[in-house]
Parts: sequence; C-alpha cells; structure tokens
Amino acid sequence: MIRWLITLGLAVTASPIRAEACRLALALAMDISTSVDETEDMLQRQGLAAALVAPEVVEAFFSSPMTVALAVYEWSGRTTQRVILDWTMITSEADLLVAASTVQQSVRSDSGSATAMGHALAFGATLMQQAPPCLFQTIDLSGDGSNNDGYGPDSAYRHFPFENTVVNGLVINAADFEGELFLIPFFENNVLHGPGAFLEVAQGFEDFERAMRRKLERELSGLQIGALRDTARQ
Repeated sequence: MIRWLITLGLAVTASPIRAEACRLALALAMDISTSVDETEDMLQRQGLAAALVAPEVVEAFFSSPMTVALAVYEWSGRTTQRVILDWTMITSEADLLVAASTVQQSVRSDSGSATAMGHALAFGATLMQQAPPCLFQTIDLSGDGSNNDGYGPDSAYRHFPFENTVVNGLVINAADFEGELFLIPFFENNVLHGPGAFLEVAQGFEDFERAMRRKLERELSGLQIGALRDTARQ
C-alpha cells in the first residue's frame, strides 16, 4: 500500500485551491509529542496515508457533489506546530493520492516537546481562518496524552475563533499503565467541541489506521454533514 502511494503520488499533481462548492474544511492534527516514539510516529503517518485512500473513505469524500478542503498538521509543545499538507481541494482521487503521499513522506519536525493541546487547537483555529470558504469546519485532534504544557483547550476555545468549528478527537492508547481509561473522559470533557463532535479510540498506534478510517468515514459521509446542517438551523 505505502509503496503504491509513493509511486503513484509522485506521478500526479494536486489540484489548485478553489473556493467554489465546498461542503467541509477538514484539518487533521497529529501528535508528535515526546511520548510518541519513532516507530509510533511512523505508524501514525502511514496509518493516516492509508486511511485517506481506503475505499470507504474515498467513497465518503465523494458522497456529495460538493467538495472537501483538506489540511494536515503536526503538533506537540507550545511552539511546535507545523503544516504537513496545506489546504487542498479534494476534487478527484488523484488529489487524495497526492495528499496521502505527502503525509506518508513527511518527516517529523520535533521529538522532544511536551503536550500543549491548547496551543495545538489555537494553531488549528488560525489555520482554519486560511481555509477556502466551506459550509462547515472541523478540526481533528489526535493524541496519546492529556495537556501538560501551556494553556489548555478551554482557554483556546475562549480566546480563538471556534464559533463555527467542530473539534473531534482520536484517542491513542486510552488506558494508562494501570489500565485506567483516563484519556477518554479527558477528551470528552476538554477537547470535543461544537455540535455533533465525537471521539474515536485507537487501541495503540498499530490500530491508528482503522480508527482514522472510521472517523473520516463518519465525518465525510452525507449523513454526518446533514446532521450538522440540521443542528445549525435549530
């Protein structure tokens, strides 16, 4: 799968940004904090790349005639956030292939920073301001730990523009060393934001691809977009 992504990804060119008929601006945020080792980081990048071109996810991307704008960034400490894939309109499977190849071939920018979730969300809010106009906006925050650096998600939500942005979460390794599921309630109570926000759980980084596939399919499906539209009208 990964070799196929590299080979074909280099042979096509991403479509230019177009603001017309966009239903969703989707920003995916990957955790590269110090708790994520080199192997886990590779599993995360390869898992996201593979998820983007999984048949059910491809079908969900094109489940509506309106397009999706996609961006990917990595995050960890207060000043460690970097865009991996800048805003790209997904108008064809070739665009998805380029996006997946870009993620798969990306190189981690930092491996020694703490977990600054509030700063990661603030970066996402700023990135969302640069997105093409779309009906809905969603940030996905993936992580294997709780906030331990800088301000928390609550401060980010108070001081940055999140009024029209939903934040979903993907928890990796939900249990601590004693088996207590501490991350699930932390994400539910602190990270999830906006109408229709939901949490997906990966049982380790080896399970990241499966969890990401499920999350993307749910976010991109016509039913999910319809539910958000109905909520917005109420």
